Amino acid sequence: MRPGVAAGATGLALASILVAVPGAAAQPNAPAQPNAAPSPTHKPTTRPTHKPSTKPSTKPTEQPSRYKAPVKCDNPPVGAPASAITQEPWAQSRLDFEQVWTATKGSGIKVAVVDSGIESANPALRGKVVARFGPDDGSVRDCPGHGTKVAGIIAAKDMRQRNVPFYGVVPDVQLLDAKFTSSESSDNDKNLAQAIKWSVDKGARVINVSVDSPETPWLGQAVRYAQARDVLIVASAGNTENQAKALPAYPANYPGVLSVAAVDAQGTIANFSNIRTRIDVSAPGQGVTSTFGKGYAVGSLDGTSFGAPYAAGVAALVRARHPRLTYQQVINRMEITAEGSIGTGSGFGMINPQQAVMGLVDPNAKPQQKQPKKSLTGAVNIAPVPPTDHRTQNIALGVAGGSIGVALLVAFGGAVIPLGRKRGWRPTKARIPQEVAED
Repeated sequence: MRPGVAAGATGLALASILVAVPGAAAQPNAPAQPNAAPSPTHKPTTRPTHKPSTKPSTKPTEQPSRYKAPVKCDNPPVGAPASAITQEPWAQSRLDFEQVWTATKGSGIKVAVVDSGIESANPALRGKVVARFGPDDGSVRDCPGHGTKVAGIIAAKDMRQRNVPFYGVVPDVQLLDAKFTSSESSDNDKNLAQAIKWSVDKGARVINVSVDSPETPWLGQAVRYAQARDVLIVASAGNTENQAKALPAYPANYPGVLSVAAVDAQGTIANFSNIRTRIDVSAPGQGVTSTFGKGYAVGSLDGTSFGAPYAAGVAALVRARHPRLTYQQVINRMEITAEGSIGTGSGFGMINPQQAVMGLVDPNAKPQQKQPKKSLTGAVNIAPVPPTDHRTQNIALGVAGGSIGVALLVAFGGAVIPLGRKRGWRPTKARIPQEVAED
């Protein structure tokens, strides 16, 4: 999404600084989830996009972590109660990332969320934020609610014992709240770059940037700063209402940044996902559930903003499981193990957490584009892989094991019974091997 258009249901439109947090393009025909509750967010705007300038802002800049007027949240986000989530969200079922938790849950890894803040009072995120950057909003940390949604996808606690079906990709990581804005506009376009550098200095191994910005000298320098210190940046590809007029989004379009497109529950690239940006992989970004305020946004989140944190979570799992891999090797691994690419808009296809973390991949291997790029006139279909039904799988394994046991028993009986009948069922004497008898 370009500047001047609200990002997501409560995304950020940073028109005055040429930076937008790409939450969602308005999708009147987006598929509805059966468990979706009314969205707690505001209706997204459909105002025309504006062509951004690449010229630096002429407005005065502030100190890196200081802002002129912190915004007080008069109406802080609330979110739906956990009871509104009546079944497992489709993205969890599709990615099935829980299956790698036997190997790692990301302990020891810090993930930075460069965004509008994190509402750490949310029960699913309580105790996860270990450091903060940016303005103080008083009673809450995330006025727009966008950063809390992103953080929830990455690291929300597994609270299924409390009947909460939603949980994050990598629940044991520590979060860095790299807040570069406190409202839907700002007059300091260097804060994004400063938040990235701060995250690096605070020990982030993965940085999620669900932000759509033009290329600027200071943003490029911040990305290079992170890469020089082996920090992996994951960024959303950006949203657009008009693919023909869209421009590449940064930092996603920089080399060495893992750029993420959005798909829906049918495995189709969302029509708002910016194909002008260089794409590495795809991830769920339509009809997504996550944390919001002190509650949840249930099946109501659309945007590449929410695909990026799924990929960032998987990257954190890979870094925890394979700590010696460089950031570029982690990207290579995720691209090699992605599935279902058919070219433009999809990158190497949908992220595959199990293969990315557990697969046997040569650390020096480099991905090869699986299919030539095609021109895009509509949505790009990515063949969806049905979610793993572990209950049915276990039953099938049990039946298979039982069948093998019966087969072995029948074979044993077929060999022993005729011999027994021949001997009249009299016991036979054991024979001692000749070499043993001689000893």
